[in-house]
Amino acid sequence: MKTPASAHTCGIVLVLLSLLAVLQTTSAQKNDIDIYSLTVDSKVSSRFAHTVVTSRVVNRGDTMQEAVFQMELPKKAFITNFSMIIDGVTYPGNIKEKDAAQEQYSAAVARGESAGLVRATGRKMEQFQVSVSVAPAAKVTFELVYEELLKRHLGVYELLLKVRPQQLVKHLQMDIHIFEPQGISFLETESTFMTSALANALTTSQNQTKAHIRFKPTVSQQQKSTEQQDTIVDGSFIVRYDVNRTLSGNSIQIENGYFVHYFAPVGLPTMPKNVIFVIDKSGSMMGKKIQQTREALIKILDDLSPKDQFNLISFSGTATQWKPSLVQASADNVKAARDYAANIPAQGGTNINDAVLTAIQLLEKANQEELLPAGSIPLIILLTDGDPTMGVTDPAKIQKNVQDAIGGQYSLFCLGFGFDVSYAFLEKLALDNGGLARRIYEDSDSALQLQDFYQEVANPLMTAVTFEYPSNSVEEVTQDNFRLLFKGSEMVVAGKLRGQSPDVLSAKVHGQQSTQNITFQTESRVAEQEEEFRSPKYIFHGFMERLWAYLTIQQLLEQMVSASETDKQVLKTQALGLSLNYSFVTPLTSMVVTKPEGQEQSQVAEKPVENENSHRNVHAAGASGMPPRLPKLRQPGPVAHRHFYVPPHDALDLSLPVPALADPVGDLYDDVSDLNIKETHPIDRLPDLIQAPTVILPLPGQSTDQLCVDIKHTQGPMSLFSDPDQGIEVTGQYEKNKAQFSWIQVTFRKPQLQVHASPEHVVVTQDRRNTAYKWKETLFFMGPGLLMTMNEGGLLLLRRPDRVTIGLLYWDGPGQGVRLLLQDTDRFSSHVNGTFGQFYQGVLWVPSEAADDGKRTLTVQGHNHPATREPKLNYQEGAPGTEFSCWTVTL
Repeated sequence: MKTPASAHTCGIVLVLLSLLAVLQTTSAQKNDIDIYSLTVDSKVSSRFAHTVVTSRVVNRGDTMQEAVFQMELPKKAFITNFSMIIDGVTYPGNIKEKDAAQEQYSAAVARGESAGLVRATGRKMEQFQVSVSVAPAAKVTFELVYEELLKRHLGVYELLLKVRPQQLVKHLQMDIHIFEPQGISFLETESTFMTSALANALTTSQNQTKAHIRFKPTVSQQQKSTEQQDTIVDGSFIVRYDVNRTLSGNSIQIENGYFVHYFAPVGLPTMPKNVIFVIDKSGSMMGKKIQQTREALIKILDDLSPKDQFNLISFSGTATQWKPSLVQASADNVKAARDYAANIPAQGGTNINDAVLTAIQLLEKANQEELLPAGSIPLIILLTDGDPTMGVTDPAKIQKNVQDAIGGQYSLFCLGFGFDVSYAFLEKLALDNGGLARRIYEDSDSALQLQDFYQEVANPLMTAVTFEYPSNSVEEVTQDNFRLLFKGSEMVVAGKLRGQSPDVLSAKVHGQQSTQNITFQTESRVAEQEEEFRSPKYIFHGFMERLWAYLTIQQLLEQMVSASETDKQVLKTQALGLSLNYSFVTPLTSMVVTKPEGQEQSQVAEKPVENENSHRNVHAAGASGMPPRLPKLRQPGPVAHRHFYVPPHDALDLSLPVPALADPVGDLYDDVSDLNIKETHPIDRLPDLIQAPTVILPLPGQSTDQLCVDIKHTQGPMSLFSDPDQGIEVTGQYEKNKAQFSWIQVTFRKPQLQVHASPEHVVVTQDRRNTAYKWKETLFFMGPGLLMTMNEGGLLLLRRPDRVTIGLLYWDGPGQGVRLLLQDTDRFSSHVNGTFGQFYQGVLWVPSEAADDGKRTLTVQGHNHPATREPKLNYQEGAPGTEFSCWTVTL
């Protein structure tokens, strides 16, 4: 039995992962503690994000009240400062070695005072919380600062701002300043709470190297309605951007005596892989887990290149090979593997040791027989949801066996499904063998998480990558050699310039690409670089030294996972020294927060780690025997639903006030509210005989303004619409027994984007990235030439200027599934075709020869279709639907 562990220019799209600033009070105090100012200021300089969250509150009551400051920050970020100003007196947070802070913490617990401030929340974030008692009419200022080097993931960086003031705020403002010497080529924003009124409070300006994004809504713009004093500002706000790159992908930037070297070459061909998937099929995988694993594996197999070789190993108490050796990823082999994957059962124990060793033996055998093509990359990908229960069960013994067998020749990647597996065990197993570990969260999008992880490692570009600098020019350089470079990622090296460094810093990057050695050379003029970072007022100066310290600490912590006990102590001492010198709250340090006399005298902020239980760092014993005051937290769910806004990127003087920019999608933005569908109860009142048609087609300009089409004869996926002039294709799978589409997929050529809707969720795919959205949760996504919205009624609208509008509706009336809606169909071109598209190609109505006025003939492209007027259920207004009379044809 498994036991829980304790625990287009090249895209660097930056998504600063950050922030939630929340002032939260108990319900009894909600109206007394007033947040009159909440600001978020994030300065991103050469990928390094420095974020300051400031909240000012006043107690408008006539008794002492408690104010709670709460925010979320990325797991990879380090808190660098926290302070409270109460009645003009500053109470700072002091960062100390963890053991020293623990003494204060233990004393606080002994006195009955609450001490824990930080806990892990969700997939990417940690929650920071501190409370303080506030006298009547007194004011408190909270300020929290944290920093993070943003990592490239599938060509994307993200800055995530979670904003939940939970009340109207007189001065609410977010400012994001971005400075990239390489040049910004792409910028976008999105949100889960944006309305047309709030969008007017969002301004974006950009020139070649810098951008400024400001969100500053008025109190009236924050209100849900004129009658309600509740705020609609409650959710996520994301910023993404991309930078220009040269073909070599090299960029060396220098500031204040320190340098950073970014490397992500453009245009290199993908190297072939020899990949073995090792899949846990033990009893604990039964049900949803094995179903999602099969689904993900089938799609991953489809993504294999014909140049790749692969095999599958499924394991429970024993390991079973799909084939006796690696096979080429030919169409026939992939189809056979798909059939095998679709029928992997779940039963038995968990023998991780034998399964991984079997995979290694397969690669060894192929290598000895010279069946691994020259220049190919061998990878092992392990997926398991629990700790070993059969065979060798000692984690340390398994780690040693695997490391000895691999011998540095292959890379092992480990995926832990859920929280019943020791993440620390998998992390060391992966890092010992040149790979990495990732947790897969149990949710409706688990299959997408698996697919996204595979996409990270699906396209190796180089191996054995080393960075070379003149030894007399630099010192204290971070990690400068890496086993693998994958498409969509980026290598980062930082260091310190020596006192007598030359005027020009040169560098070489060596590596292997397929069967040849390649070298990239670059250089950077020190004085010019120093000046470039010295002058701007909108960047965080001295950031590069802190970037170097941050990167060094992260790498030392990672090295500690695989180090011997002796080496581990040396690495710990180095990481601790840097953490204290640069005031970072890391797993080795803690921040002690002081308070006014008479209140809890000390609270301790500690950095949670992934392999700990998510509640381990929460110590919530209330002061003076009071109950815990921690807020209720949502369980981790799929990726947040989003608003997406991309103004034109005019070159603007960022020293001037930023003007609101024009809406890039024209008048589409103004009438979104007119398209809302209100959520109602599922149908239970209309006669069962009245059914909704397969689709209702508007026919502008025709004698009959709409046509109902029913599908009775279908097999497999159908092409519903295809219009090359519009750059759109709509396909779907119709289930006759449910009289519903089990899925509908919309593919746009420009922008290149795919929307796949099923009753479970909506999945948007762009640049190999998948994002899942749940139905009936608001979404506002605006990109170049595309507006995508979803309301609480479950209506998803895809709109483009001067194009047909596609609607997808989650239908929970009779026969749950997905419905299709169309608007502006007069914009179809003369080249539209498909099962439904044919009805926009010269339709001709012929009256019936009989006296029956309920029958006609519909001629489409020379084919006659009998049409009858029938009572139907109009689904266009959402469930439960309304009865109406409609001309109907059957296909």
